[in-house]
Amino acid sequence: MDTTPPLPLRKQRDYRLLWSARTISITGSEVSKLAVPLTAITLLTASPAEMGLLTAAAPLPALLFGLQSGAIADRLTRHRPLMIACELVSCAAAATVPLAWLFGVLTVPWLIIVALVIGTAGVIFKSANFPYIAAVVDPSQRTEAMAGFHASYSVASVSGPGLAGILVQTLTAPFAVLAEALSFLASALLLRSIRTPEHNEPTRSSSMWRDIVEGLRTSLTHPALRAVLGAGVTINFFAMAYIAVYMLYMVNTLDIPKGMIGFLTALSGAGGLLGAWLTSRLSKRYGENRILLVSVLFFPLDILAVGLLTGPLWVKLTVLGLTGVMTGVIVVAFATCMGVITLRDTPTAALRGRVNATMTFAVQGVLAVGGLAGGILAEFMGLRPVILLSAAGIALSSLWIWLSPLRPNRPQTSHTFPAPPQNPTPETLKNLMEAKRHSVI
Repeated sequence: MDTTPPLPLRKQRDYRLLWSARTISITGSEVSKLAVPLTAITLLTASPAEMGLLTAAAPLPALLFGLQSGAIADRLTRHRPLMIACELVSCAAAATVPLAWLFGVLTVPWLIIVALVIGTAGVIFKSANFPYIAAVVDPSQRTEAMAGFHASYSVASVSGPGLAGILVQTLTAPFAVLAEALSFLASALLLRSIRTPEHNEPTRSSSMWRDIVEGLRTSLTHPALRAVLGAGVTINFFAMAYIAVYMLYMVNTLDIPKGMIGFLTALSGAGGLLGAWLTSRLSKRYGENRILLVSVLFFPLDILAVGLLTGPLWVKLTVLGLTGVMTGVIVVAFATCMGVITLRDTPTAALRGRVNATMTFAVQGVLAVGGLAGGILAEFMGLRPVILLSAAGIALSSLWIWLSPLRPNRPQTSHTFPAPPQNPTPETLKNLMEAKRHSVI
């Protein structure tokens, strides 16, 4: 058995290509988050109802196709071709926006269809990308790899809006969407350059529904997976209720200058980069379980500080800046550990796509409900009470981790491995070692 430690991720060509592909693609998507609504508002004079439909089009595919995409991913022998195809489809869809504008046929329904196509391709891509990470990255480096991917989102959140503003100003909004198309194309080319072979054992099933149910059952009955799922849903519900009123709270209650809001948002992205760096290093000493628990314990403290905030403007800006950085750190730490634990504790590799799709479906699907609840409650309770309620609700997420096998120093549920036979063959020993290598740490 080869005991040579793997190269650092920064020196691994295929990981660099995969990380670069995601970073470029996500940055392009951040540009379109500004360019597409501006196109609808300024050039197509979209109504509030049309803007609502356009806004809902992006997350809708996760609810419609999230579970099915996981079943599809688990049926594949190779995931990379599907990932490349998804990026190319997204590239073609985004490229139609400036072309349609040139020919005078661009409409709001056209933008909605483009958003649905790109959203659907993105859902399928993520379902295939999750198990594909296991082919590219050694198990001992998965936390660092996951942290690196979440850092991509932080990089995009910092650089994307500024780049979008420049492109919209110089090229006009429809042609700024072309940057998103080019980012998808660049991502596809980078993915095509990866050389690591895949040896995925596809699941065998004749029923899509049966595959979906198996992924749901595994996520809900496995103690560790159920804990991260419950914590993720709880956090996202109350966090979205908080986000729904946060902007109004800053402007109307705290009297924060509008020009400072973008700066404070960028600090959260910078905190995400710091969180990725800290998580990849601290996990080697303390483990993902302990970092996960610490992150859920600190989650509500930032929101509580914002909810209790008073005083002069400089105090408010200082506290909001610090909490923005801390929130970025905590979000990336939690998301990284959640991804690693899901990859680590899924019973078999053949279930990874479906379990991840179930997590995404539940954790992302609850966002709409949380945002709606936050807006309605603010009408009756006011802005500050909703923020304090959100902090209390997020605090409940710690119970999911504390009462599960993920709690540090709690006895772990042992996994049973077949006893080695007398005079085992080298192939048998290899299989047993591989099984133990993928067990719960």
